[in-house]
Amino acid sequence: MQRRTQRPRIADVAREAGVSKTAVSFAFNSPERLSAETAVRIRGIATSLGYRPHPVARLLTQRQTMTLGVLTPQALAVIFSNPFFALFSEGVANAAEDLGYELHFISPLHGSLALAVGRATVDGVVAIGLSGDHPEIQQIRATGLPMVLVDSDDLPEHSSVVVDDEAGARAAAEHLLELGHRDILIVAVEGPALTTGERGRTGVTERRLRGYRTALRAAGVELGDDWVVAARASIDGGTAAFQDAWSRGLRPTAVLAMSDAIAIGAMRAARELGLSLPGDLSVVGFDDVDLAAHVDPPLTTVHQPIRQKGADAVRLLLIEVEQRAANQPEHLRLETRLIVRGSTGPAPHQRQEVPAA
Repeated sequence: MQRRTQRPRIADVAREAGVSKTAVSFAFNSPERLSAETAVRIRGIATSLGYRPHPVARLLTQRQTMTLGVLTPQALAVIFSNPFFALFSEGVANAAEDLGYELHFISPLHGSLALAVGRATVDGVVAIGLSGDHPEIQQIRATGLPMVLVDSDDLPEHSSVVVDDEAGARAAAEHLLELGHRDILIVAVEGPALTTGERGRTGVTERRLRGYRTALRAAGVELGDDWVVAARASIDGGTAAFQDAWSRGLRPTAVLAMSDAIAIGAMRAARELGLSLPGDLSVVGFDDVDLAAHVDPPLTTVHQPIRQKGADAVRLLLIEVEQRAANQPEHLRLETRLIVRGSTGPAPHQRQEVPAA
């Protein structure tokens, strides 16, 4: 039976480099305590030997994992199918890497987000899409772990990053109203509370819905509750939501979708029903993901700085990690703007009857 090769130890690196074990530890954990030349030389020898500091030992000696958590309410397979989250993660990852931190995505473990949070060993958490009163947010607050909330309501002791959802939604609705649309379907993103059997709404959904309704009411348009539907934040979710609304007899001339993925799905469903875009149906999204400019027709949408949102969240989190009690929480609200493309046009003067699916 072949013996396993013994893993290189800190003593091996120290002997090869001609330094103490303490100096090797400094090279990885506190390089500022050595000359730059010495630290680089030690780390180079460690690499050649295949030595890496044990993460648990590092945690015990430094009381830091050099890892940041990204807390999401849904399974990673669902989250990463949403192009918004891919861009947000890019912003988070770039900022964390620049500052020497690794990332750990925390999603429900065996269906339990609380279990996943309890097992995560991180220095701080970026929580996205979870309300301030969510049980897992309260769980993190109770531990005193540094945390930044993204797309949520403010908590007094934690920094947060949001965009001006209400202004963006209002601009989207005003654009359709200026084009003469009055029969407008609003497709919201399902909130985390749906997993508990309640039709809950996140702060983002509430703010965007408020922006839509403010513009519509100012134009004398009142939409019934059946004109506001929920969908999974995916292309398939948008397709299913529009098909369901159509099967219930709703005949919108325009759609206000709370994400680009939903908007693109609604466009697909409309085409399958024989509708032309934007001749029969205009569609406005929200996010301005990269795909939005490349669908046919290109999607009119509300731009938000998604990558910047992720990077700002990391920056604020590291302030909390490093300053702890001395930190003064910061609440950022980033601007949005309407991007008009080919998916919106004037409302039809005469409604053409299209057979229900």
